[in-house]
Amino acid sequence: MKRRHFLQASLAALPLAAAPAALGAAAPPDRATKGFKASAGEGRLHGHIQLKGVNQNILDVKVSGRDTGGDLAIFEQTSLSQGRGTPLHVHPRQDEIFHVLDGEYAFRVGEDHYRLTAGDVVFLPRNVPHAWTQISPRGKMSVTVQPAGQLEEFFVTMAALKTEPTPQEIAQIFAAHDMKVVGPPLKVD
Repeated sequence: MKRRHFLQASLAALPLAAAPAALGAAAPPDRATKGFKASAGEGRLHGHIQLKGVNQNILDVKVSGRDTGGDLAIFEQTSLSQGRGTPLHVHPRQDEIFHVLDGEYAFRVGEDHYRLTAGDVVFLPRNVPHAWTQISPRGKMSVTVQPAGQLEEFFVTMAALKTEPTPQEIAQIFAAHDMKVVGPPLKVD
């Protein structure tokens, strides 16, 4: 009986014994190994990304998926497109968190509708159709995506377009970056 109790206790302690090794493990080669500062008004890696298509907003990469081994990306969006936003779409593998820093926005998340102003946060779970539209003349949001997925590459692609894309071209670009358009942009009364 004592031996069985000793074995159970020993086996239960194995994860704890491995924990220090895991905590001291080196970062994977595709992750940043040093902290960094992302300055206000600057976009790391790409500078300011001027979007075309769903809106004309400026997007700044603050934390790239390249920094985190694809675990996370953070963007800051300066909104210049009153009355415009995204089509209703789905990310099958990413959750998104929008934090409104300035201005007013309307969001649809599944069947729920929200109005957000400075300080408000909305969570958009993966596989749930969502869209947003800018209500105020100007605004700013911080956008966190987990895991990073291909959203950064999507923004770079949208900025590189020579002309405004058609809704069909937008749907193709979404699909090429692991998103699916499932409806029209959100209309705001």
